[in-house]
Amino acid sequence: MKRLFCPWRIKYFTAEKSKDCIFCTKPMESKDEENYILLRGEYNFIILNLYPYNNGHLMIVPYKHTNDILSLDKETLQEMMFLLQVSVEALSNIMKPHGFNIGMNIGEAAGAGISEHLHLHVVPRWNGDSNFMVVIGDTKVIPEDLASTYKKLKSAIEKIYNEKKKY
Repeated sequence: MKRLFCPWRIKYFTAEKSKDCIFCTKPMESKDEENYILLRGEYNFIILNLYPYNNGHLMIVPYKHTNDILSLDKETLQEMMFLLQVSVEALSNIMKPHGFNIGMNIGEAAGAGISEHLHLHVVPRWNGDSNFMVVIGDTKVIPEDLASTYKKLKSAIEKIYNEKKKY
């Protein structure tokens, strides 16, 4: 049997599971680095995915607790798209991906892990990132820990956000 060590995942298994929505509770805490919140906008925030498909996998999340995209107002949707541009530019500059998967899984049937609070996924992709480990080993290797990714992206996202917000 082959083993792949991922010691940081032990936190997930041993942590007490909350019944509260993490997308509502995490922004209320003043622990952005610990919670991997990269940026706070007026209507949305950007957060790293704790269980990423790839390095740099982040999410843009409205503060409003809803799973109904039709309930979001124009300002929230506009800022979400603005933060998408900021995120793609920062990820492109820092991580140099060859492409992106961008989208929402709305509802449990659509694959939403947190179905009660919609969020927009931004997943950087590289040629060959679906290699033999995924195909044969049914295992995805994430080569960088979240804290390192957070440090790389935080200042880049803030800088681009502040530059673009001027216009």
